[in-house]
Amino acid sequence: MVNTNPSSSGRAAATSVATKAKVMLVDDHPVLRQGLASLIDGEPDLAVVGGAETTEQAIRLVRQLRPDIVVVDIILGEGSGLDLIKQIRESDPDLPVLALSMYDESLYAERALRAGAKGYVMKKEAMDKVMTAIRRVLAGEMYISEKMAAQMVQKFIGRGRDAKPGSPLETLSDREFEVFNLIAQGVGPTQIAQRLGVSVKTIETHREHVKDKLGLKSGTELIRFALQWAMQQPQQQ
Repeated sequence: MVNTNPSSSGRAAATSVATKAKVMLVDDHPVLRQGLASLIDGEPDLAVVGGAETTEQAIRLVRQLRPDIVVVDIILGEGSGLDLIKQIRESDPDLPVLALSMYDESLYAERALRAGAKGYVMKKEAMDKVMTAIRRVLAGEMYISEKMAAQMVQKFIGRGRDAKPGSPLETLSDREFEVFNLIAQGVGPTQIAQRLGVSVKTIETHREHVKDKLGLKSGTELIRFALQWAMQQPQQQ
C-alpha cells in the first residue's frame, strides 16, 4: 500500500536518521570530504551531520552539531589537525576523534594518539577499513593497523634497553614536525606562521630546534633534507 500521508513518511525518515551515529568530517579538501561523506551516508548506521575545513570552523561546528564522532585530517590548510584533536579533547573528553591522513601511520599515528585521538587510519586504505575504524572508535575501542600496533608494542618493550628512535624525525615535538612537514612542502616561514596561527619569530625558533635535533648545520641543509624526505612520501590523491 502506498503511504499517502507525507507527514507520516517524514516522521519515519527523521526517526531513521536519528538512530544513526552522527559523524562530523574535518578535511580541507572539499572533493575528498564530500566523497567520504557520500560513502558514509550510504551506511545503515552512520550519517554525516557536517563538515569543516579549518580548526576554527571545526570547533564551532562541534558545539553546534554535537556529533558522536569527529573524523579529522591531520594536515589542514589552516591550523593543525593535531592541535584540533587536543582542543576537542580538552573541551569534550568524551567525544571520540578518529585521525585520517594521507601520511603513513609510522609518521603520525603515535602523535595523533598522544594528542587524544582514539584511532588512526590512512586515506589509501579500503573504504571498509575506514568504516571499521569509525565503528570501532564509536564503540569505545582504539583503532590502528595490526602493523602499527606491533611496532608500538616493540617500541614500548625496547624502551630503556638501549632503544634508539627508528627515525630522527621521532625526536621532533608535534609542532616541530608540523613545521618540518610544511618546509618539505615548500612553504615559507611567513606562510607557515599564517597557517599555524603563530608569529614568524616562533616559526624561526622551531626551525632552529629542528636543525639542531636533525644535526643539520644550516637552513639550506634543512630545506634540502626536508625536500628529499618529501619525495619519499605518498602523494595526496
